[in-house]
Amino acid sequence: MACYISSNANRLYTKTESAYGQTPAITASHRFPAVKLATKQQVEAAERRDKTGSRTFAGVPAGSRRRTSFELKTYLTNWNLTGEPGYGPLFRASLGGAPLSFNGGTVGAGSTATLLVFATAHGLAAKQAVTVGGELRFVSAVVDPVRVQLNAPLSVTPGVGAPVGKTVTYLPQLDLESVSVFDYWTPATAVQRILCGAAMDRMRILVNGDYHEFEFSGAAQDLIDSASFTSGQGQLTSFPSEPAAATFDYTIVPGHLGQAWLGSAPDRFYTITSASVLLDNDIELRAREFGSSLPRCVAPGRRSVTAEFDLYEQDDAATQGLYQAARAMSPIAAMFQLGQAPGQMCGVYLPKVTPETPSFDDGERRLGWRFGGARAQGAGDDEVVVSFG
Repeated sequence: MACYISSNANRLYTKTESAYGQTPAITASHRFPAVKLATKQQVEAAERRDKTGSRTFAGVPAGSRRRTSFELKTYLTNWNLTGEPGYGPLFRASLGGAPLSFNGGTVGAGSTATLLVFATAHGLAAKQAVTVGGELRFVSAVVDPVRVQLNAPLSVTPGVGAPVGKTVTYLPQLDLESVSVFDYWTPATAVQRILCGAAMDRMRILVNGDYHEFEFSGAAQDLIDSASFTSGQGQLTSFPSEPAAATFDYTIVPGHLGQAWLGSAPDRFYTITSASVLLDNDIELRAREFGSSLPRCVAPGRRSVTAEFDLYEQDDAATQGLYQAARAMSPIAAMFQLGQAPGQMCGVYLPKVTPETPSFDDGERRLGWRFGGARAQGAGDDEVVVSFG
């Protein structure tokens, strides 16, 4: 018997559910790196008004509804470029659909910094991502079967025969999917947990911290555990054992590595000190209907995507352009590339985001600007794209 359970002695897995609350089977490949998983389950019991003859609380009736919420944090880590990253289902649940996969290619003749020419048909769609020479870019337009226009220029024009890396790209969809999150601990006799029917209400991507971080929060159908499990919970007949251990790469990407591109052109900014992108799905669970003590599905509301970024002011045209766009309420493009090596890159692209007039921070040696609450817009389920490569 262990004296204590170490908070570092656990492993987390996640997988998309085929139906809401239906816990899927997992393998070692579904493991993902985690910083923290916080869960909270509360009983929703109305105040009792029956006359008991005393002032003593008579208890909550069995079978009352339960409300389950969670917060999950993870780092950007190495990915072996096979399938999707371990935390891919969390992004899929946040944005709403299966990712678009690009298997890579080879650069042909005629490429420029913003026009990528392939040696053979690329099969890409608008807003999919590509990686070339440690840089991640999004396709702003498909010119023809072998040429694509990039959202921002490459630092170095790729030569003929240069490899174009694999990517997976997550796009917004009308509906949301749910995931199950498995929380296994050492020793095996400790309480193991499964968060089933987890729906992502909010997703936040943090840039230029100690490490690049992803944060997810929302509501789940139920929190089941190995100590109190009964058949039928999570649509399971028995509590599943943890998959056999496999090699797991914990290579973490430093938070200062990457690129920031802002503006209508856009321009690359080296003066960013911090940034974040927040997606809010405004979800509501079908949890008040007669005949069920558990939520039955996820109902997303209007999607809100906002960006915040801090930078040092300079007197160049690009920085002045940001201020002018904010004053004129004119949309700009914003893209953040996290990481700079194959298998360690994440891209966040907001094609149209309207910055607000920045606040001035003169508390340091250098004058800083804070752009807060810049909301993304689009024509329909296209205001934000996330990709890994």
